[in-house]
Amino acid sequence: MEKQYDDFTDEELILRLRDGEGAVTDYIMNKYKNLVRSKAKTMYILGGDSDDLIQEGMIGLFKAVRDFDPGRDASFFTFADLCIMRQMYTAIQSYGRKKHSPLNFYTSLYENMANKEKGGEDAGEAPLMDIMASEEENNPESLLIDKENVENIERIIQRELSVFEKQVLDLYITGMNYTEIARVLGKDEKSTDNALQRLKTKLKKYLQSQT
Repeated sequence: MEKQYDDFTDEELILRLRDGEGAVTDYIMNKYKNLVRSKAKTMYILGGDSDDLIQEGMIGLFKAVRDFDPGRDASFFTFADLCIMRQMYTAIQSYGRKKHSPLNFYTSLYENMANKEKGGEDAGEAPLMDIMASEEENNPESLLIDKENVENIERIIQRELSVFEKQVLDLYITGMNYTEIARVLGKDEKSTDNALQRLKTKLKKYLQSQT
């Protein structure tokens, strides 16, 4: 790869690309391919093939290189991160995974949140099911589930959550906080956080009714 670009910031490289240095595109694509792979790993729990998600992420990265405006956008990393996640999430929506893999979805609610690359209010937060359960309920025995319960919780999600709340939940279980979710979905942070609190309340109500 072009070593002469190592000492330049991403924003400086984009300016050089705009001036006609086409090799910059390959350099940036190679530089951020590991970011794409790490994002694909977190999004994989929503469904879809990992290789397909990586390909979609690279498309999102290319769009970031193409569309980034150094005079408008805060940083290339932030802009690229957003473009990659949007591209992957759009692809996942088209897979229709909710009709085919409720077990994968429900099991993921019990897993630890994916480690965030950047800090945030929710960084290091406990698994979603731990948040929704009270302390006295929060023990290994209470988290044992069977296939019937998996299907039941999926039906509750489909019936009780709005389309927006389902989208928020999809992204939340990948490890995103509400600020990141808002960016991916193109919503304001307050409405996204409100949706997150509502869906937690709905799911907690259902779980408590089963105890």
